[in-house]
Amino acid sequence: MNNIQLLQEPTPEFSTVNKPIELYIFVDPLCPEAFNMQAILRRLQLEYNHYFTWRLVLSTELASLNCLSKRVKGCVSGIELDINHPVLPSIAIKAAELQGKRAGARYLSKLQEYVLLNKQDVNSYATLLKIAEDVQLDMNEFSADFGSKEAARAFQSDLYIKREMEVEEVPSIVFFNECIEDEGLKVSGSYSYEVYEHILQEMMDEQLVRQPLPTIEALFTKFHTLSTNEVAFIYSLTEQTAERELKKRMLQQKIERIQTNHDTLWRIK
Repeated sequence: MNNIQLLQEPTPEFSTVNKPIELYIFVDPLCPEAFNMQAILRRLQLEYNHYFTWRLVLSTELASLNCLSKRVKGCVSGIELDINHPVLPSIAIKAAELQGKRAGARYLSKLQEYVLLNKQDVNSYATLLKIAEDVQLDMNEFSADFGSKEAARAFQSDLYIKREMEVEEVPSIVFFNECIEDEGLKVSGSYSYEVYEHILQEMMDEQLVRQPLPTIEALFTKFHTLSTNEVAFIYSLTEQTAERELKKRMLQQKIERIQTNHDTLWRIK
């Protein structure tokens, strides 16, 4: 059941000097609800990014991580050709994040694209390496980080934060303001965009100033791949209108269309 509750922020504390609100976003990267939440988060970033910073907290269930880390090291050394494990995508995201927050976000977006397209098994080490190539990460660094203690510890840290904040449902978002004595607000489950907008306004205690949305071309420069539903949601359009606008850009060879079993994806060319 969806629920909203107050809680205290655990250590470590995160600086919000320039932006007064901090969001902890708890997701299982391969869960269908994570794809639904993505559109909301993207629109929040576009319209209200000047108010908040955010941290993605991976909430995949832990399973024999230490043993798995040894197997990944063996794979990197060429002892094994490939391994397959449901926790590997989360470790891969953390390895990508070691090259920067934006690199981690690009990796997650491409990983989810692979899932939607059902191209290859994303629990496979070889597939996760291919995704890193697709988003142009430093491959030597990524391969080394994938089997490193740092990536494993980063993932374990996410699981620790999830336990400390008593997050039992994903996706969930926890809002904190810049006053560390104040309680945070935990929003478990998925709600409408207006709910998150209202929470931001209540925490700011002032009328929010919405940034203008970018053009569709600029949107694809920022996010690279979006579904028809996402574009319609971000611009408050009907799906038919959004698809018509996207087809215009496709004819102009600015984007390309990718059909999946469940939705239509559009990708910058």
